[in-house]
Amino acid sequence: MKFIRALSVFVGTIIGVGIFGLPYIASRAGFFVVFIYFLAMSTIAILIHLLFGKVALGTETLYRLPGFAGEYMGPNWKKITLLTIGSGLVGAILAYLIVGGTFLEYFFAPYFGGNNLIYTLLFFGAGAYLILRGIKHISRVEFSLLLVFFAILIVIFVKAAPFIDFSNFQKTDLSFIALPYGVILFAIWGSSLIPELEEMLGSDAKKLLKRVIVSGILLSVVTYLFFIFMVLGATGQNTSKEAISGLANTLGNGIIRLGFIFGVITCFTSFITLGLTFKKILWYDFGLPRRLSWLIACFLPLILFFLGLKEFIAVIGLTGAISLGFEAIIIVFLYRAFLLKKFARAMNPLMYILPVFFVLGIFFEIYYFFAR
Repeated sequence: MKFIRALSVFVGTIIGVGIFGLPYIASRAGFFVVFIYFLAMSTIAILIHLLFGKVALGTETLYRLPGFAGEYMGPNWKKITLLTIGSGLVGAILAYLIVGGTFLEYFFAPYFGGNNLIYTLLFFGAGAYLILRGIKHISRVEFSLLLVFFAILIVIFVKAAPFIDFSNFQKTDLSFIALPYGVILFAIWGSSLIPELEEMLGSDAKKLLKRVIVSGILLSVVTYLFFIFMVLGATGQNTSKEAISGLANTLGNGIIRLGFIFGVITCFTSFITLGLTFKKILWYDFGLPRRLSWLIACFLPLILFFLGLKEFIAVIGLTGAISLGFEAIIIVFLYRAFLLKKFARAMNPLMYILPVFFVLGIFFEIYYFFAR
């Protein structure tokens, strides 16, 4: 049961708002281009997550990434890592708040009225409460919501299956070759949850953590490819940027209600686990009081929302890809420092290829952002 709960939290966090942008990028770059991206990037993501898992399992103190960086790389790296992972988490939490509140509004407003602010605050309030209560309450909710998530996905597929046209998978446009990088990296990443998973697994962590990481990323990738196949196959070049409205145009308005529930569940599961992770970084690694850590983790994204940062694509696009790229680079050098300090041995030289990949990816994403 520990394995199932940990896997539920991990998959529920990874599968987030990024899923809704994947069919659109596949409609532009091509399904097989996106498929190759997933093969390459999921392999690299699994390797990075496993490196972080080894550090977490080999350290007695319960840290999050900035704490590990401080332990093995020095206090300056602890601050740099907080800035990197903190900006990424705040941006991601803000994105889920924006989209989750919007989906909630679309579903309930026709029946009860109200505006976007009310439903965003309802979404925020439920998530903030679970973040305050902690991982045991979240793991129970995650498992239930994940079952609902897959049930809705199957129902939507049954509705979409008669409309799937295999010619929609034949197009490839290399002018969009850079488009998938940032979206896919954001969609498959969940390294900030590794210490959370170790805590959930307890005494079984050494035995189960690797299985959770590999199974969680692969299950997420299969889900993404299934979702792309369903949406792209049914809507083709009419695929919308958020997937749901394009499906509604093809399948009729009846499906859109189910799509909104699908969206709320997807955003809510990621919102609560990332919020909890950020809270524990501030609490465990920087020694802030538990309640103050909770206030910062939850209310900082809400303040940014009130300040007018409400374009979720802009929030997760450039900022997410860059912060996750830096996070991956930090994990590689953290693992190097861990090996030297704990075992007095050097890291395999081939591992240095990974930082080069992510540095190129950061420049790749910046260039594409300004070029488009």
